[in-house]
Order: sequence, then C-alpha cells, then structure tokens
Amino acid sequence: MMRLHPEGRMPLAILLILLTVIYILIEYVWPQSLWVTRIFLLLAIFLLGFFLQFFRNPVRHQSFEEDVISAPADGKVVIIEKVHESEYFNGERLQISIFMSPLNVHVNRYPISGKVSYSRYHAGKFLVAWNPKSSLLNERTTVVVEHPKFGSLLYRQI
Repeated sequence: MMRLHPEGRMPLAILLILLTVIYILIEYVWPQSLWVTRIFLLLAIFLLGFFLQFFRNPVRHQSFEEDVISAPADGKVVIIEKVHESEYFNGERLQISIFMSPLNVHVNRYPISGKVSYSRYHAGKFLVAWNPKSSLLNERTTVVVEHPKFGSLLYRQI
C-alpha cells in the first residue's frame, strides 16, 4: 500500500473534484465524441499519476548508526561548499545542497539522531530551487540536532 504525505491529500482531493467536473462537462457538451473523452481520460490519468507520485511517502527503514550521517532527502547533491552560516553558529560551515526533481520523493528526514537544540520556522518566498538565494529567501525550517560524535548539525528544510 502506498502512503501519501498528509500535505498531498487536499491537492489530490481538489484535483479529483476538478477532473470529475470537467469530465461531466465534456460528456454534456460532446456526448457523442468518444475521442475527446478518451484524450481527457488519458490526460487525467497522467495528471493523477504525477500527483500521486509526487506526494508519495514510502516507508524507509533508516538506521541511526553512531558514525553515519544519512542523506535527508532523495535527489542529487548539487553543491558542496563552505559558507558563512549566520543564523545559529555565526561561522564558517560546510553546506551540502540536494536538489529534488519532481520525480523524487519530496519528504525530508533527519540525517542523524540526537537532541533537537534549536528549531525555527521562516516564512518566505517560493523561488525556484536553482536560484542561489532560494535557501535564504524561501519558506523553510531550520533545525539544529546535537549528536554525541558529530557535535551540532544545522539542517534546513526548504
């Protein structure tokens, strides 16, 4: 059974209602046109499949081993660079950025076990992911997790 992320339930419900209304209108406007109905149904299945795939939340068995930092998200590592982090540490840190395409699972997980020592939500914009300012200007949550071996790790969900 495929699990859906709770954030996806409302968009999926709205999409289903919208597609149903459009289907009824097509049947009312072109009742004898089978090819219009078939094209619409194919597009509707594709759109529903895309939404289901985007909001899926597969079960992951993440082991929190003492000396392992797991990737917090599916996707491709696009940046590894030293940056000045000014929100919590106020110093130089290593930033690892993961780009999630629409085909990746869009669920973020914590990369290590430990104690959450800081958490803050930031309202913001919705810039495209490849914009260099997106990690600072977009809506996001910053979390700092303290780990006995690695120290404090700042984690941003954008």
